[in-house]
Amino acid sequence: MNVEVTTPCPAPCQADQSSSKLDRRALLIGAGVATAGAIAYPLVRDALTAQRPVFLARNQRYDGPLARTIRDGLLAVGFEPATIRGRKVLLKPNMVEPAHDRPHMTTNPAMVLAAIEVFRGWGAEVAVGEAPGHVRDTQMALCESGLGPALDAAKIEFADLNYQDLSWVANAGRASRLAGFAFPASVAQADLIVSMPKLKTHHWVGMTAAMKNLYGVLPGIKYGWPKNVLHHAGIPETVFDINASLPKTIAIVDGIVCMEGDGPILGSAKPMGLIAIGLNPTAVDATCARVIGLDPRRISYLKLAKRLGPLDERYIPERGESWQSVASPFTILNVPHLQELRAKSGVLTS
Repeated sequence: MNVEVTTPCPAPCQADQSSSKLDRRALLIGAGVATAGAIAYPLVRDALTAQRPVFLARNQRYDGPLARTIRDGLLAVGFEPATIRGRKVLLKPNMVEPAHDRPHMTTNPAMVLAAIEVFRGWGAEVAVGEAPGHVRDTQMALCESGLGPALDAAKIEFADLNYQDLSWVANAGRASRLAGFAFPASVAQADLIVSMPKLKTHHWVGMTAAMKNLYGVLPGIKYGWPKNVLHHAGIPETVFDINASLPKTIAIVDGIVCMEGDGPILGSAKPMGLIAIGLNPTAVDATCARVIGLDPRRISYLKLAKRLGPLDERYIPERGESWQSVASPFTILNVPHLQELRAKSGVLTS
């Protein structure tokens, strides 16, 4: 079910859980097989060495020409607009635990509106969806994040992924013990999923960006609040498995105002003025790791994800700015499992 956003934000209410039954028309995604009708997304054998460009834009502001930046960035990394004309595009922002006084925790609505403009302009059928991981009241999350009024003004429906009908999809990654995933209808039926995370540190795996953001496609009615089913199966393993099992995904990262320190919820704002864009989320996350002073080869979920895309910057051609020119090491918690992720001298140079 899709939840229509209303204005002004309504009083908080519990979303209807009556549609939580498993869709009997299961969708199977095996290795090299994508959702029916979706843009093909094979698990390529040359993931380690294939060229996966990443675009970085500096000096970005939420009140700036974001749609132009996103459009230019997508074209620069090889996106072909004709492939989504008349197709379903699902934008997936981060709304993990929104609070109006902590905007550096969630994807800024201006980024989402700009992406809507771009994909609509290319003839796509655009929806925005999320399954907030820490709050059951989606209307409250829409209000606190500011996304609800923004989507209402743009006349875009919001897909509450926590409470939709579900389709079972086989685990194509097989790094965790999970046999498969229950994907909400809007996810299973999408031709393209656009991960739109906030760039943040993460107190367990070091960083959350394009790949970890896709935890939010899995519904709370199946995986809990927070999604402890996934946590207990292993965060690095399930991040990889989810990304391997989804339809085609690309990434547009909100790095304009980021979070450092005790992320992904309790950290401090870190202004960066960046947008990162790529067609391969692994390459995007590897680049973001370098920007914030972490070695992607030491990040547990990225070590698994090298089966999906490159970590070696020789195979991540730069578009726009170089990562070295925008790098600024983030503060991370002073605990051994995070400090060991630090690149030498704070910023990785090779």
